[in-house]
Amino acid sequence: MGQQIEALAKFAAETRWEDIPAPVQQHAKLVLLDTIGVILAGSVRPEVNQVRKRIGATAGTGATVYARGWPTHDPRTAALLNGIAGRAIELCEGLRLVTGQPAIQILPSMLSVGEHAQASGKTLLAGLVAGYDVAARLGMAFTPRPLAHQNGQAMLLAAAAAGARMRGLDAAGVSRAMRISAVLLMTPSYMNTGAGATALNIAGGMSGFAGALAPDLALAGIEAQENSIEEALSQLVGDGFKPDNLLDELGTRWEITRNYFRMYACCNPIHPALDVLKAALAELKPRAEDIERIEFATYRFASVMRGQNPPNFFASKYSLPHAAAVMVVRGRAEHSDLDDSALLDPAITALRQRVSVVEDTAMSAVAPRLRPARVIVTLKDGRKAMHACESHEGDFNRPYSEATLRGKFRELAGHVLTRDGVAQVEAAIDRSEHWANVGDFTALLQRL
Repeated sequence: MGQQIEALAKFAAETRWEDIPAPVQQHAKLVLLDTIGVILAGSVRPEVNQVRKRIGATAGTGATVYARGWPTHDPRTAALLNGIAGRAIELCEGLRLVTGQPAIQILPSMLSVGEHAQASGKTLLAGLVAGYDVAARLGMAFTPRPLAHQNGQAMLLAAAAAGARMRGLDAAGVSRAMRISAVLLMTPSYMNTGAGATALNIAGGMSGFAGALAPDLALAGIEAQENSIEEALSQLVGDGFKPDNLLDELGTRWEITRNYFRMYACCNPIHPALDVLKAALAELKPRAEDIERIEFATYRFASVMRGQNPPNFFASKYSLPHAAAVMVVRGRAEHSDLDDSALLDPAITALRQRVSVVEDTAMSAVAPRLRPARVIVTLKDGRKAMHACESHEGDFNRPYSEATLRGKFRELAGHVLTRDGVAQVEAAIDRSEHWANVGDFTALLQRL
């Protein structure tokens, strides 16, 4: 294993809560709050509920599934199910400068392993911060293949590191768990998105499964080749791996603070376009039937999400014409707006046929440092509005307020919890560094 990755493993194993600056600690608790809210809301999706029923029928016990009734299964199954739920509604946070969604892929294993191992809240939070660094740094060092989605790739390696930390493994143990997990890496395709293939979310859930499995494999004495991570990321699931900058500012530049959060319930690259559309709609105040056309220009990665007829709920999360039409007709593009019924709404169906999306090569040239978008909304009476932005609200350069993120959590958690239950869970997460063990939190859930 290379020196840089060994140092990352040591950082994951040994970083203490007290080593982390107070602003980073507070941000980490917001990431925990946001992710648990997303898991809870995702748990009520029909396909997630069916997976839970079928897999849970033969699962063991020891860790909590974050869903109505709070079933308990073995830690690997619980992590898998919570990871699938968190991926199901396209509202999890993610990396701003490279592709990846660390929290939803590393927290499920940390929560389930931590509950089973009776790890403390401080261990959970410190592991989240350190594991996030592992995810981000590996993500920045390797070049994915063109069609590869980052469910179950670099994030899975970080989940293994974080899961091993929760089991109390030392630096050598974390290193071994990461190297073992290199043989578990997934090969999900971006083509799953437009096709509406929710199998993509299984790959995300498998990061949690691997994060709970890899520590046991390491403790059992399973061996891995020394360069398994480098080989996997450079030749197997990836097209290149450059570790030279893996350790830059390690312990002073905290990658978890360079994330994005999202309020729009759709794929992050199209958020800048929705921001500028919101501004144009505020200027013109049109009804859907007043709009002649909506024309977007944006960077390449976002511009491919132009399908006007998404086949199902999941595919609708990757259609800018659909999300834009929902925003016009329903006034927002949040979780309760971009639901199953939006696909059948005749006003939305009609309007998305009048939405076009093209790539602006100048915008592509500055991505991902910036993620620009421009919109021209033309009304049937001839009036127009044009708005543009360099990036979207919610990234680390234009962060949402804490109040906004807490409002999101309350709405999402309310799909499973009562209003009083939401308040109790939010308060518990606010003091999560004081949990004697993660089981204290799940015991609270089971009382609600």
